[in-house]
Amino acid sequence: MSDLKMPVPMGYKILIAVPKLDQTFENSSIVRPEHLLKKEETATVVGMVVKLGSLAYRDMDKFPDGPWCKEGDFVLMRAYSGTRFKLMEKEGEQEFRLINDDQVEAVVEDPRGITRA
Repeated sequence: MSDLKMPVPMGYKILIAVPKLDQTFENSSIVRPEHLLKKEETATVVGMVVKLGSLAYRDMDKFPDGPWCKEGDFVLMRAYSGTRFKLMEKEGEQEFRLINDDQVEAVVEDPRGITRA
């Protein structure tokens, strides 16, 4: 992340950065239309954990084995989940989401190639 003034997730929320999509289709020079980029970004199911709220994964009844993820992990979540917002960077906009700690469905080592079915 660049020098953005990042929001601090409260309570059991998790701040997720949504990866930027390539402007072109894989292995081609065909440019994706802007409306398709926005649709894919909105419906993405993968993101990187930026920050955990102070109460995330503290409920031992709900999370007896401890946290499901940590800062820096790439996680899978449901499409359209969480509160979506964008921040302006020098390189353009960056989308983020605030999701609940129990909305993390999986941790993935490498998010490349993961898309919504």
